[in-house]
Formats: sequence, C-alpha cells, structure tokens
Amino acid sequence: MRCVIARYPFDLTKNGVLASMKGITPELVTGESVTIGRRRYPVKQVGQVLTRQDPRDFTAAEVVRAMTRLGFTCHSHPDAAPVRVAATPLQTASALLGAAPLDA
Repeated sequence: MRCVIARYPFDLTKNGVLASMKGITPELVTGESVTIGRRRYPVKQVGQVLTRQDPRDFTAAEVVRAMTRLGFTCHSHPDAAPVRVAATPLQTASALLGAAPLDA
C-alpha cells in the first residue's frame, strides 16, 4: 500500500511492518499507540522505524492513518492505570503491626 508520511511516499505492507518491528523493544506509551503482533508501540516509534526519519518530521495522525489502512489496531490513549486509594494513618499502622485490614 502506498502512503505518504512527512511528504514522502512509502510502499508499506503488513508483513513488511511486522518484519521491521520484529526485535524492537516498545518505548513507554504515553499517547497514541498501535498494536503490532502482541506488542503495543507508540505511533511515533513505529513511524521512526518504518521511515527512518526523525519523529518531529511527521505527525502521529499520519502513522495512525497508514497503520489503520494496513489493518493494525490503533489506540487513542494509553490504558489508564488503576487508581490506588491512599490508606489512612490507622490502616497504615495496622498493616505495619500485622493486624487484619480494617474496612474504611
């Protein structure tokens, strides 16, 4: 499939993307991401690997559009981390002393 990223045309295939990303460790996902194989990569990292350009030269939307057309699953935001409720001082002291947890 022919696509344009940072004003340059690229011929990308799904198998070519899979081969290019094989062995690449995903960076921390903080924004848009794409699932390639069993891993989730930031779209800017994928664009950098595929185009060999600086990530500042293209937008995440260009890469998302290309990856979507190739059949990859794109995500608009990272998974939200579970919110942890802070323990009260009494619960903290009880836990340190080995007592059973108190219901708040």
